[in-house]
Amino acid sequence: MRPLGNTLITGGASGLGAAVADAVRAEGGQPLILDRARPESDDPFVRADLADRAATEDAVEELAGRAGGLHAVVNAAGIDSCGPLAKVPAEDWERVVQVNLIGTASVVRAALPHLEATRGTVVDCASTLGVRAVGDATAYCASKFGVVGFTRALAAELAGRVGVTLLVPGGMDTHFFDGRPDAYRPGPDARLNPPANVASAVVFALRQPVGCELREMVICSSEETSWP
Repeated sequence: MRPLGNTLITGGASGLGAAVADAVRAEGGQPLILDRARPESDDPFVRADLADRAATEDAVEELAGRAGGLHAVVNAAGIDSCGPLAKVPAEDWERVVQVNLIGTASVVRAALPHLEATRGTVVDCASTLGVRAVGDATAYCASKFGVVGFTRALAAELAGRVGVTLLVPGGMDTHFFDGRPDAYRPGPDARLNPPANVASAVVFALRQPVGCELREMVICSSEETSWP
């Protein structure tokens, strides 16, 4: 199995990103955190907003420079703005797409020279709502459907040069749902995956030998209601 090396993780201060950082560290790799919030860990960290392309590119370069290169990128950052299209403020709707889709592309674009040098791996986090649409989630579905298409195209484009894995997680037990109206929060009987379970799958993908790739992974609770 491939050693993990320097793994840049967006959204690495909380939720799935923090779980991935813990899993990478436990397997001997070095997490590099790109987030708007400072992580609780002592991992190398640069603050950046993924909606700001220039700041994102600078953050990737700074982390790669401090670590001496990159072996993997895990795009785990994500936001949402729930509600009917006509009632979600346009700037909030567009920010979801900017962070989830355009931010993902910006990170990969900036990291590519470093990943090509190491035959590294990209893991992009989509969602079960990137393959199944629901109402009052037009921004999130648009962004995550976009991540699915972007990552599949990227895998074809980079074949033989950089590994690419599409991660499709179901609902996770994180703070992602905090602050929402009750109508958009999981109910008391919801079956949510611990983020550590998803993180272990991410590490498994990252450790595949060069030339062997997990192209797509669906990771969800066995009672996940948004899949298939």
